[in-house]
Amino acid sequence: MSEKRISIRLFEDADWPEVWSILEPIFRAGETYAYSPLITTEEAKDVWTRMPQETYVAMLEGSVVGTYYLKPNQPELGAHVCNCGYAVSTEARGGGVASAMCEHSQERAAEVGFKAMQYNLVAVTNIGAIRLWEKHGFEKMAQLPGAFRSKTQGFVDALVMYKSLEPRAGSDPQLGFQP
Repeated sequence: MSEKRISIRLFEDADWPEVWSILEPIFRAGETYAYSPLITTEEAKDVWTRMPQETYVAMLEGSVVGTYYLKPNQPELGAHVCNCGYAVSTEARGGGVASAMCEHSQERAAEVGFKAMQYNLVAVTNIGAIRLWEKHGFEKMAQLPGAFRSKTQGFVDALVMYKSLEPRAGSDPQLGFQP
């Protein structure tokens, strides 16, 4: 079987129906994002495409199969650390889309001057995401007891995960980031 090529580009308004078709079941499930499961389409569009610094879509065979946003994690004195949110369509899960978006987001974040990336509220029940973020060099910095209210499991712990985007001391900047 030939490997399918995932391309990533900036979000365009015309992408919203496909992006919403990915986000809506994820938000409604109430298992991975802190947004209300009753979030409206317009509210979702605001938080996913208007409030972030940049929003991207992952394309596979002409269809949007994933999306992510990039934004400062905090204002002003904390704005050198970014935050991202990722979503992959049910049909494309397990096909490398989230991994491609994670790699793209780190490259893009470094390009625009972010020094690090932080995920603020990763539910410990989101095992696939945790495994993927660790594979891409993120570290668990803190475990927050009962910080996420899962729709099906109640209050569960959440992780703060972090990764520096600057080359480590002794690494060759020509070779990119060292794991």
